[in-house]
Amino acid sequence: MSTAAAYALSASDGSFEKVTIQRRELGPRDVLIDIKFAGICHSDIHTARNEWGRTSYPCVPGHEIAGVVAAVGPAVSRFRAGDQVGVGCMVGSCGVCAPCLADEEQYCTAGATMTYNTVVDPAVQPGGHTLGGYSTQIVVTENFVVAIPEGIGLDVAAPLLCAGVTLYSPLRHWDAGPGKKVAIIGMGGLGHVGVKLAAAMGAEVTVLSHSLSKQEDGRLFGAIGYYATSDKQTFRELRGRFDLILNTVSADLPMDDYLRLLNLDGTLVILGLPENPVSVKPLNLAGYRRSLAGSMIGGIAQTQEMLNFCAEHGIGAEIELIAADEIDGAYDRVVASDVRYRFVIDVSTM
Repeated sequence: MSTAAAYALSASDGSFEKVTIQRRELGPRDVLIDIKFAGICHSDIHTARNEWGRTSYPCVPGHEIAGVVAAVGPAVSRFRAGDQVGVGCMVGSCGVCAPCLADEEQYCTAGATMTYNTVVDPAVQPGGHTLGGYSTQIVVTENFVVAIPEGIGLDVAAPLLCAGVTLYSPLRHWDAGPGKKVAIIGMGGLGHVGVKLAAAMGAEVTVLSHSLSKQEDGRLFGAIGYYATSDKQTFRELRGRFDLILNTVSADLPMDDYLRLLNLDGTLVILGLPENPVSVKPLNLAGYRRSLAGSMIGGIAQTQEMLNFCAEHGIGAEIELIAADEIDGAYDRVVASDVRYRFVIDVSTM
């Protein structure tokens, strides 16, 4: 076993503390990564604070990991020491079910092994549950490591490992591109990346936000329209406008109002996960053959495709870099929507 410095919570109502954790020995197909940067995702907060239940402690969150290969096992063929690499939300899956064979490991029928808080054999992770990227090192099977291309800084690449692919996957699946009108609900950590990606794909992009406070940023990221959803006129003016709407917020929204913004055969995709069930009037689906759908991250191959696309188009996340001892305050600011647009931990401060 090897050891690494990490920041962990020991209880849902606790504060992050610096600890030493164990990582498994390097196996034949394993990659040892020196983590340089780790993004803070709202899922980290939900898990660390046990808001979704079943959190195992100590909890080391972090699934937006960017770093450099320190060593590889003897059977590793895709990476070598010194390579810039990333690790996203998953570190394993069954590999034999239909979704896995289709490069959709996030939908593994046996359940993917998530980067943190998944119960595993202690031989895979000492302690019996996975520990994430708020740490100085991690050991990951080669098939769940992606290359970060030259041209993307590791700091701005880190959030792409979750936020980036979470938006890229539905944009590709529903064919966002020239001639398509795409709306992004919310321009936070997820939404701002979605605006950049959809614009780079050639779609006509509109932001639907509670207020106009980020309108200038939205234009800079590629949006041609920016509307306040607090203004009832917005829903009258935009009725029947969009082919695709991506909902990135976790708040309870009046979904019928948003469904009526879709054109014939349009789709509203849920990415944020509110606590309460979604309620819609069937007529708002049937009337224009509209669809209400959901999407969850992307497979490893698509994550690599997304990173290559971002490198080609000069896309990175907008970040605030913080030290490891600022995680608690950053969590509170994320909950208060007080970040533009993603916190990233400088792991050298551990």
